[in-house]
Amino acid sequence: MKFLDQCRIYIRSGDGGAGAVSFRREKFIEYGGPDGGDGGRGGDVWVEAVDGLNTLIDYRYQQHFKARTGGHGMGRNRHGAGGGDIVLKVPVGTLVLEEDRETVICDLDQPGMKVLLAPGGNGGWGNTRFKGPINQAPHRANPGLPGVEKEVWLRLKLIADVGLVGLPNAGKSTFLAAVSAATPKIADYPFTTLTPNLGVVDLSSNERFVIADVPGLIEGASEGLGLGTRFLGHLERTAVLIHLIDATADDPAGAWRTIRHELETYGEGLEDKAEIIALNKVDALSKEERTAKTREMKKASGIKPMLVSAVSGEGVRELLRAAHAKVRERDAPPEETASAEGWRP
Repeated sequence: MKFLDQCRIYIRSGDGGAGAVSFRREKFIEYGGPDGGDGGRGGDVWVEAVDGLNTLIDYRYQQHFKARTGGHGMGRNRHGAGGGDIVLKVPVGTLVLEEDRETVICDLDQPGMKVLLAPGGNGGWGNTRFKGPINQAPHRANPGLPGVEKEVWLRLKLIADVGLVGLPNAGKSTFLAAVSAATPKIADYPFTTLTPNLGVVDLSSNERFVIADVPGLIEGASEGLGLGTRFLGHLERTAVLIHLIDATADDPAGAWRTIRHELETYGEGLEDKAEIIALNKVDALSKEERTAKTREMKKASGIKPMLVSAVSGEGVRELLRAAHAKVRERDAPPEETASAEGWRP
């Protein structure tokens, strides 16, 4: 299945049905009077977050959605039927934006959330509604109100607890495959990962979280170079970022500075997220090289890096437990502190 995380669609709710102008004409009834029914309400357009979806690919092949028009009123006080609604099924984590792509209509971050995007038009009144003591035979009925037409953007931000960031070929996909059941493409050339990948990490029955691997960043990504900032939005919902750095590279500290600069330039809270620095591929380093690169990274970032190897498994479990501790800090309910100071009966 192809991955699609943003698209533009056109929606239109249904028009209301027209009211009817009708009069009773029955044998032996001298004064029939008006009996025109009301028009039915037009269909609404809804959007709903459902489980089991992780892409917006369905909206690549159909971009126009129009709800049905309400039925028209008829004689004998028969009201028109309501128009059928349209419900757009989207993955959990989808944002609905106005045409300007900045104004947020709704954020569907919980399964089962359902939001009305375009209400249908009300049905028109039939001539029965206008009958009165003065005008007992009205020849007037209202047309139905028109529906709402608009263009909206759907943008998917994956729901993940931990995000993997780093330069291309830092070993993020290998790490994801080693710690979860995900099967990302792994190769020895840059930009092997072209779309985000999700994996579920099971440390124990009570220690489980979702980890996201996004395509590798390069210098200038925040300005649109490489894969740009398109996929950085998938990290906005995470609790902690694992910054994987290739320990065999010539300048690991420079790699950290490059990615850190791009996160700060992108903003949206990524620069403030908890960060765990991990030197990957340490199985290829000697003891002296490990010590030197650890010292170099700590001096550059102020954070002591963890040493891991996705291939041999060294340090991986310790890194995952450190990430899970950050996730628990985010999800922990605020402590209820009761103070007797200032209490009055």
